[in-house]
Amino acid sequence: MADLFKKPQKTADQSYTAQDIEVLEGLEPVRRRPGMYIGGTDERALHHLAAEILDNAMDEAVAGHATRIEMTLEADGGLRVHDNGRGIPVDPHPKFKNKSALEVILTTLHSGGKFGGKAYETSGGLHGVGLSVVNALSENLTVEVARDKFVYVQDYVRGAPVSKLRQTGPATNRRGTTISFHPDKQIFGPQAHFKPALVYKMARAKAYLFAGVEIRWKCAPALLKGGDDTPESEVLHFSGGLADYLAASVGGFAHVTPNSFTGSEKLPKDRGKVEWAIAWYADGDALMESYCNTIPTSAGGTHETGIKTALYRALRAYGELTGNKKAALLTAEDVTGTAGIILSLFLREPEFQGQTKEKLASADAARLVENAVRDHFDHWLSGAPSDANKLLDWCIERAEERLRRRQDRETSRKTATRKLRLPGKLSDCSSDRIEDTEIFLVEGDSAGGSAKQARDRRIQAILPLRGKILNVANASLDKLSGNQEIADISLALGCGAGGKYREGDLRYGKVIIMTDADVDGAHIASLLITFFYRQMPELIRSGRLYLALPPLYRLTQGAKNAYARDDAHKDELLNTLFSGRGKVDVGRFKGLGEMMPAQLRETTMDPRKRNLLRVILTDAGESETASLVEQLMGRKAESRFAFIQEHAAFATGLDI
Repeated sequence: MADLFKKPQKTADQSYTAQDIEVLEGLEPVRRRPGMYIGGTDERALHHLAAEILDNAMDEAVAGHATRIEMTLEADGGLRVHDNGRGIPVDPHPKFKNKSALEVILTTLHSGGKFGGKAYETSGGLHGVGLSVVNALSENLTVEVARDKFVYVQDYVRGAPVSKLRQTGPATNRRGTTISFHPDKQIFGPQAHFKPALVYKMARAKAYLFAGVEIRWKCAPALLKGGDDTPESEVLHFSGGLADYLAASVGGFAHVTPNSFTGSEKLPKDRGKVEWAIAWYADGDALMESYCNTIPTSAGGTHETGIKTALYRALRAYGELTGNKKAALLTAEDVTGTAGIILSLFLREPEFQGQTKEKLASADAARLVENAVRDHFDHWLSGAPSDANKLLDWCIERAEERLRRRQDRETSRKTATRKLRLPGKLSDCSSDRIEDTEIFLVEGDSAGGSAKQARDRRIQAILPLRGKILNVANASLDKLSGNQEIADISLALGCGAGGKYREGDLRYGKVIIMTDADVDGAHIASLLITFFYRQMPELIRSGRLYLALPPLYRLTQGAKNAYARDDAHKDELLNTLFSGRGKVDVGRFKGLGEMMPAQLRETTMDPRKRNLLRVILTDAGESETASLVEQLMGRKAESRFAFIQEHAAFATGLDI
């Protein structure tokens, strides 16, 4: 009977009550989950804060209310952005009468003047979260507004106001908004800081995209240590707009036609405007940079689909009109595969995928852009038949080359039961002569993009790798088989790995590891060499594995340039080639991704000029090599520690 009076136990459902429901208010959701708003807390996400503030200033310029933007990187790591636009409203908000409109915008998600389309016809900020998110993720932020003949200032710390909106004096010949902030190290880490080169590139791109704006760039000299080529100050204003942008991007390449295809067109029903600049060039890969309301859409979207469709359909129609039967062979890739395209769309109420706005999702953008560009391209082709015929012949050659390559793959590179699969990131070469070809394994997508533009498409293939690959010397078989980067390398080479390695199926004559000329790059190269040593030793024995030697420094004296692969080579050049001839500017390359394609081609990839290191495995020292690889790369950390202790006395050049 005593059991009848025991207190009943709570079930799982009963232990989950209303007290477990947490409500996040204000900007707290942003600080708890920054990745939902800026895509993470890494370097890319950090620089997204700078982009949000610059985008707001650009919206004022595009709307016709601002002509000048000042962007300054301060010595203490802060960023200051000023525009001479209308200034954020400071009067009391009708819904929050005890708060100014300025404070509402800075502390409330989904607040702003871009929802109804009255204050801005087109804008980059659409969700009303940009400025408030920057405020939430800033250690401190100060906003200064000059409007209605007065200057107003308010201070914030980690999203919360720490002062009232105060009037500091008359706004003599001043107007606009100034935002100054420091990213929060609690969110982005103690070493987080803006990189001058990235912020400068961002500002420069905006100036190209809107010819009516002048962007004044400044950077504290202390932030440019280490030979950074970024200028301390520069006025960015490009009257030619996208045409200037295209010339700066692909001006060094040989063009298929002497004239570029540039233009702009207003969209019907005042939906906005589209602008473009396009050139076809004989060397290098396709360049596609697209923007919507000055926001870079690095993942593409419907506007890119529209312009590619317009170019393809117009050129194919021109070929059919002129009686060229081979025009029927063309695909969109044949027409745009060697084109440099800069596309800027200004659109009312665009739809993006995600808050970071990397991809345009507006369904009607494809049709709007296609119709606008197609009409102009039809006229461009018919108005310049010499250029049109050159372009048509060039694209038909690409189509015929594509068909030949497909036929070769189907006949010589497949078995009876399985066609050859290639990784999606691989940019393959066109030659089918194995001994003439080479594949570059490149560190990072950014460096891969530069390498694709710098390569000889006929004989050089590019496979970008994402960061440091798996260390195969201490990885389990499960990890080895499940690693995507290793799978991509194996697929690209086509020769199998381990016990299934087949020299006769290797798709390239040379395998070239190309990493940054720094410590991280050397680490990635060592991991790749370890992979080939453990999984494809015959590839090394046959002398097919190489290391590229990109330069670490660029030395400039007037019109003379030279490149140095390391500090010793730099000192040698300074004491010989540049000795006693005036000041020499020394620039340090941060990585392959920051090198211009022409520089990368000249120094590292052109077979006529480059130097390569061949990786050699001698039979006499093979057992010693196996022991060393196991010691340095294997599972036993104590072996590496012992090696370091034993050889520490031989280390030089360490700044401790």
